[in-house]
Amino acid sequence: MKYIIFILIAMFCSCSVNYHINQATKKGFKCAETSDTIQILKIDSVAYAVGDSIYYEKIIIKSDTVVFFKNVYIPKTKWQVKTELKREYKIKLKTIYKDRVVEKAEAKSNRPKGNLNLLFVGVAIGLLLAWLWKYAIKSII
Repeated sequence: MKYIIFILIAMFCSCSVNYHINQATKKGFKCAETSDTIQILKIDSVAYAVGDSIYYEKIIIKSDTVVFFKNVYIPKTKWQVKTELKREYKIKLKTIYKDRVVEKAEAKSNRPKGNLNLLFVGVAIGLLLAWLWKYAIKSII
């Protein structure tokens, strides 16, 4: 008996559909029923006889149809918005990282190529000057 009374009280005190619709519209729910008219052209031909010959005449029939469809906008929850922002941020970071890697690769491929002969000549001149300096000091002293 207690359970039956509890079920009846729950049924009579529960929320109605109107309450939930009002709450949804307050939070941004939009349900707009829109319609669109489509024209359909049908081409028929009618045969008629005049004497011994048969002639065909084209008949164009226009018919309009109305299509109804509902545009439902359901607002996103805070959790959905947060996860989408995180996802967009991760994608943005990945693209920045990839752009940076591509720029580094381009910088390596576009760097000027030095002349190694000039390097060897410079080292040889430096060694020659060091050798001359070493023996020039000995001959002076």
